[in-house]
Amino acid sequence: MFRPKIPTMPVPTGRVTPAALVESTAVIPPAQTAPSAPAAPASTRPVVQLTPGTALALVGDGTAVVLVVGAVLVSMLLAVAVTGASVAVCALVVRSLITSETRRR
Repeated sequence: MFRPKIPTMPVPTGRVTPAALVESTAVIPPAQTAPSAPAAPASTRPVVQLTPGTALALVGDGTAVVLVVGAVLVSMLLAVAVTGASVAVCALVVRSLITSETRRR
């Protein structure tokens, strides 16, 4: 009951085509020639030329990023402060209403 049933491989029906003939391809290396002059080793590090214009652009972009991130953080802090102040005011109003009800009785 709990044993899995393993399916059997289907038997091909009809006409079966024979396997395709595989031809081997040999790679023939080209004739080697001696180098005429020793080549300078290629540098693996990319060359970055920093011109005054690109330096100014980088400084400007960095300043813009800092200003945007600062504005977002300050606005989030302000939102938390306003929410906290409004909750505190609501708590004072509710407390005042509850105490005024108890004094009237």
